[in-house]
Amino acid sequence: MPNKRVCFLLKVKQDRLAEYKQRHESVWPDMQAALTETGWHNYSLFLREDGLLVGYLETPDFAQALAGMATKEVNSRWQASMGEFFEALDGRRPDEGMFQLEEIYHLA
Repeated sequence: MPNKRVCFLLKVKQDRLAEYKQRHESVWPDMQAALTETGWHNYSLFLREDGLLVGYLETPDFAQALAGMATKEVNSRWQASMGEFFEALDGRRPDEGMFQLEEIYHLA
């Protein structure tokens, strides 16, 4: 199955931007392995200075990639440690609060 491109948004609290960036300088190796194992490829995060976070990845099936990560113990620990950085999660984990954008054009 070919990979699909996925783009999503989250909002990092402006007073937590520096620490959020610092945390991503050393993502846990077991978290990185879990992402790869569950189909997260070419995964990148982009952060605007007002806290807008744009995530991009390629995967055969995003719902399946999310479900696969939900079964990983390391993901539970990572989400718990990162939840405090985000606005407007309303009790959800960051991986549950991602707003997925619709792809409308791609120049191959």
